[in-house]
Amino acid sequence: MSFLVRAAVRPARMARFYATEAAASGLRLTFAVPHQTLYKETTVNQVNIAAVSGDMGILDSHVPSIEQLRPGVVEIIENSGSKKFFVSGGFATMNPDSSLNINAVEAFPLEEVSAEAVRNNLAEAHRIATSGATEEAKLEGKIQVEVLEALQAALSTK
Repeated sequence: MSFLVRAAVRPARMARFYATEAAASGLRLTFAVPHQTLYKETTVNQVNIAAVSGDMGILDSHVPSIEQLRPGVVEIIENSGSKKFFVSGGFATMNPDSSLNINAVEAFPLEEVSAEAVRNNLAEAHRIATSGATEEAKLEGKIQVEVLEALQAALSTK
């Protein structure tokens, strides 16, 4: 496509590429799992996520992006303190209007997780991953191992 044609079809308002271009009034967070909305358009100071591309902190006016979440911690920092949730996966979408949407498969407050239960479940998942009856069972065991190891790591840094 030639430059003249691209110039003709370009929208009147250019997309924002740098975080400094927007004047935001706080990061508005919506955080949901299939059965519940944990935060709904709540203004927060910062959100730290465990993304497939790497861990990142998100503030208002962050560059718009879509990130796939890996098993790990989502930390929400508010004026009153911070809350940590363990998520097994999902997506985070940062919008140009300083709104952040996090959709997770599962999310649990980190303080409600039992380290002993994680150890026991991890031992069982290792057993299934190495000696499962079917290939499908072994693959499920490997996924459980990945999630439980991430959860165990999150608990050790709590």
